[in-house]
This record gives sequence, C-alpha cells and structure tokens, in this order.
Amino acid sequence: MTSATVSCQSSNCPHGNPPSRLECPTCNKLGIRGSFFCGQECFKGNWKTHKIIHDLARSPATAANPSQDGSFHPFPNFDYTGTLRPVYPLSPKREVPEHIPRPDYAIHEDGIPTSEMKRAGQPPRLLNSEEIEKMKFACRLGREVLDIAAAMVRPGVTTDEIDAVVHQATIDRNAYPSPLNYRNFPKSVCTSINEIICHGIPDRRKLQEGDIINLDISLYYDGFHADLNATYPVGEIDEDSKKLIQTTRRCLDEAIKICKPGALFRDIGKVIELIARANGCAVVRTYTGHGINDLFHTAPNIPHYAKNKAIGTMKPGMCFTIEPMINLGSNWDTHHWPDNWTATTVDGKRSAQFEETLLITETGVEVLTAGGTDL
Repeated sequence: MTSATVSCQSSNCPHGNPPSRLECPTCNKLGIRGSFFCGQECFKGNWKTHKIIHDLARSPATAANPSQDGSFHPFPNFDYTGTLRPVYPLSPKREVPEHIPRPDYAIHEDGIPTSEMKRAGQPPRLLNSEEIEKMKFACRLGREVLDIAAAMVRPGVTTDEIDAVVHQATIDRNAYPSPLNYRNFPKSVCTSINEIICHGIPDRRKLQEGDIINLDISLYYDGFHADLNATYPVGEIDEDSKKLIQTTRRCLDEAIKICKPGALFRDIGKVIELIARANGCAVVRTYTGHGINDLFHTAPNIPHYAKNKAIGTMKPGMCFTIEPMINLGSNWDTHHWPDNWTATTVDGKRSAQFEETLLITETGVEVLTAGGTDL
C-alpha cells in the first residue's frame, strides 16, 4: 500500500479525508502501517485518540495475553531502570544425571546450602596438596565450559540457548553446574546483559548487535567448585562499552598482581577502585569475591571497593575469587528485578564483570581458571 492511496485517518477531517502522505512518525517506528493524515491540522486535532494506538502497540505481552510465539513479559508493571526486559516463559529445569555427584543444596527443595551455613564464621580453609590438585582440575573444566559458552555469543542467540549448551558441556564432564538450585536459582549459568550487574537468569530474549553480556560459569567436580566469568561484546559495540570492558579486566588483573602470602584482603579494593574511578566508573559494593573450595561460597569475604573493612591476610593454600563489578558513571548501587535474582544499575547504565579463582602459593598466586590470554 502506498501513501498516495491512504485516506486521511482523522475522524473529523475538514477536507473530506483525501489521499494523504503525512505519516505519523511514532507509528512508523512501532511498525504500524497506514497512519497517514492530510496535514498537521488533522494530525494534531486527532492526537488524543490516535495516541491510544501507540499505547496498545507498546503494551508488553503478559502471561494472561502472550504473544504469538508464546513469550511474554512477566513483570509488566515493574519500574525498570534501563531498556532490558525479561522474556518468559523460562524453559523447564534441566536434569543432571544421577551418577554425577552434587552439592547439598542441589538435593534440597529450598536450595539452601546447609554446609555453607554450618561453616559460617570459621577462618578460611588451607587446602592440602591433594585438595589443591582437585581444585585445579575443577577450574580447568570451568575454563573449558566458559570458552564453549563464549563461542555462542552472537546476535540472535537466546540466553536460554547458551544455558542449554553450558548445562550439557558441564554434565558431559561429569560435573554439576553449581548455580543450578543454589538458593533456588533456576538455571545452570548466569547471563547478565547491558545494565544487569550480575545474576541474570537465562531466558528467551535474543542477543542484539551492540549488547554486552557477562557469562558466569561455576561447576562442582569431585567435591570442589570452580568459579569464573567474563564479559563479551555482541557484534560491534560502542566506545563506552569497549572502555568499560577493558577497565573491568584491568581492575581484576591489577588486583591479582598484589596477591601473595601476607597480603591484606582489604587492599584488593584499593587497587580496583583507583583504576575504576580514573576511568569514569564506579565499583559495585553490594557483591563481593569469596572463598571457594568444597563450598561454593565461604570465607574470606573480599570487597572490591576502597576503604573496606575486610579482615585477614592471604596464606598458602587459600582459594578465593576476585570478581569486580564495574558500572559506567559514578553510581555503584543496585536495583533488583522481581525475580529476586537479577541485579541492575540504578541509572540504567552498563555494567561489566570479570572473575577468576585464585590459589595462594608459597611464593605468590596462581590463577586456577586462567585462559590463554590471562595472567
């Protein structure tokens, strides 16, 4: 249909609704065709009733009224801080073969890690040589799975498809995906896009050109956990996003460099915040690095910001993560979606994160989850 054959859409056109060429620009952006008027007089005069079409077109599909492909927006009345929206329904919980050993929370209906709670308040464990070898092997598996997941990142792929690949790659290695059912988290990987800081739940949203995405991989093998993550561009990204990713990686790399026996945990944040601020970014304070071994999360607690009150010094045999979350701009605070997991920036600006699992040795530090270009 051409504009020359469309009559003026005004219900009270003083010119008798002649063929018209003035198209409503909002309708054009929303993909609504046929919204033409003979002139500004009719367009403006009909605005109050015409704009209802815009509101209807913008209304998200809901569980009660899903779109044609069955997808819907689960929280239509939620006040989002950015442009990202979840796309439900979530896929069913993925199964783990019975022969694969699993942590305690995996078999609890409520997902509570009782072993972590029992050991709360105790000092960090010092692993013996046999335990260190098990940690190293688990971490090598974790790196393999992250690399497989990263190869999936491209426009048009859904985060649920990435979750399916991560889950399969993990169980193919006779490992358990640590996030699955941890405090009832429903998936095997965290996928955090754009303004999501962490704990994004994989769903049916397709990655778009210009997005950034963090893939957070954790697995449990032979009684020990591995934990690592990285942020990736989806196609071509803007300069701010490139700088954010580079800054975040540098924050982690420089923090790792100070790790050695006798170093203070509280000094990690000092290194990170100095770099972040110098690059116009803020360090998230809500979430921290953590000890990791036979427990997914345990002592020590490792803040990523300066002037923190973390206690303790590094000793040989300690395993822990450093995982700075860095936001564009000056705001470090978080805003949570109603799914009780997804944490976003409060101003809708982008956030990036990198994480490695580290072992303190007699002479320094070993990055157990290191990739080919890492320390």
